[in-house]
This record gives sequence, C-alpha cells and structure tokens, in this order.
Amino acid sequence: MPVTHVSHRGLTLPAVGLGTYKLKGAVGAEAIARGVQLGYTLLDSAYNYENEGTVGEGIRACGEPRGGLIVTSKLPGRYQRHDDALVTVQESLYRTGLSNIDLYLIHWPNPAQGLYVEAFEALLEAREAGLISHVGVCNFLPEHLEALKDATGEYPEVNQIELHPYFPQTEALAFHRERGIITQAWSPLRRGGELFEERAITAPAARLGVSPAEVVVAWHVAIGSLPIPKSAHPDRQLANLRAQDLELTPEEVAAITALGRPDGRMKNQDPAVYEEF
Repeated sequence: MPVTHVSHRGLTLPAVGLGTYKLKGAVGAEAIARGVQLGYTLLDSAYNYENEGTVGEGIRACGEPRGGLIVTSKLPGRYQRHDDALVTVQESLYRTGLSNIDLYLIHWPNPAQGLYVEAFEALLEAREAGLISHVGVCNFLPEHLEALKDATGEYPEVNQIELHPYFPQTEALAFHRERGIITQAWSPLRRGGELFEERAITAPAARLGVSPAEVVVAWHVAIGSLPIPKSAHPDRQLANLRAQDLELTPEEVAAITALGRPDGRMKNQDPAVYEEF
C-alpha cells in the first residue's frame, strides 16, 4: 500500500486506515486480524472504546510482523492532567500487551477544562520515555493547535477530525497541510444513509462500477484526508482498502465537496464547546 501522508516529524501513514470502534471480544479480534491480513497497516483505537485488548489480540492473531503496523490509541478527557495522562498511556500498553504504541492522540480538547496543553506535554514526555512513538490530537481547532505550538514548540503530528462530504473541513485541511499535520477523518462515510443517495456520489459510482462507500473513500484520498472507516465485514474491509486506487475526476471531487452543509456535523459536537470525558 503506498504511503501518502507524512507528518512534520516524519510519521508516515497509509492512504486508508481501519477503524475499530465497537469491535470487541473474539469477533472483534478476528475482524482486526483479518483486516491486517487484507493489507491494513493503520489500526485506530481509543481508551474510551474499551477495546485496546481486542486490538492487541487481533495483532497477535494476524500472523503479520508487528513492525509493519501502526497502532493508535487516544487519551480520554477525564485523564488530561499530567500524571493521569502518563498512567493512562501505561494502562493502554498493558491493555494492548504491546511495549510501545505508535501514535497516541488527545481525544478532545475539552477547552473548558483548560488541560489540553498539560496533556500534550505529558504525551511528549511519554514519547521521550519510549512508551509511544508519535503524538497527535483529535478534534482540535486552529486556536488549540496554536496553543500547543506556543507552549511546546511543536504541533501535533495528526489531527483526527469529523470529516465527510456533508462536513468537508476544507479550511482545516489547508491549515493542517501548511503545518505538516496529517488530517485523519473519523466517521468518514457518515454512516451512509442519505449521503449514499446523492447524485454527486452515485454518478461516479455508476461510472466506475463501485459502491457509493468506495467513492466516498476515494474522495477522501483525493482531497488529502486519511479516512479510517470501521468494518468487521471482509468484503467491505477490502472494498474500502481498494478504493484508494480509484480515480475520480476533478469535477467529481468538487461536486462531492460541494455537498457540505453548515449543519453537516453528525451530532453537533463543536470542539469549541463540546466536552468529552
């Protein structure tokens, strides 16, 4: 799989990752192992998903070298204080059974708490201690990213944000690109539904002979977003992975981006005010 994303510190990520939200237990571990065998190298988890152990088991069961995988987890809002953050990273290691986690993200800024800079500093310490290799964030707005840079001299390497055709985040993509921050997209397919009935998506799907979901994944790749769709079904896992090779025309990409709406967020979770613990 070609590498298409490189951060300002040299973190290299593939075009498409595998989301693991709600993949738990033996069934989840089997789905994760299968995804790795199909070709996924980026696995996205979180402390709050309560499945870090499942991810670790999937990795052990897949039969592939650990060195070829990039494992991600996330720090919950309730543990943003310095010492709590370090203990949480250690707990993530124990849960996964890994000696190192490749990429650790702050799950939400929780600006009312005012602790996200402290949490970022703790993750940088965890990186220096060898517990994690790369540090990123989720759902951070430009002002949050600039606060991190002002305090530590560093931007995060990744910002994972809600991004899909109804909420294309073009300004955030440009802001990240200029600073060497990789943009990852959560809920990249917006759970389908009416989105998959939009002519801007069904027309290229018909032209290419693929599903609407594959067109949306291809759109992400075209605009420089790294989607992490979740699927336990092998056919859909493979389709999402193969979609990175689809070629949309510039006009098709623009038409899909034009689907953006002012109210495009799925749950109105505005990082300027939303708090997640």
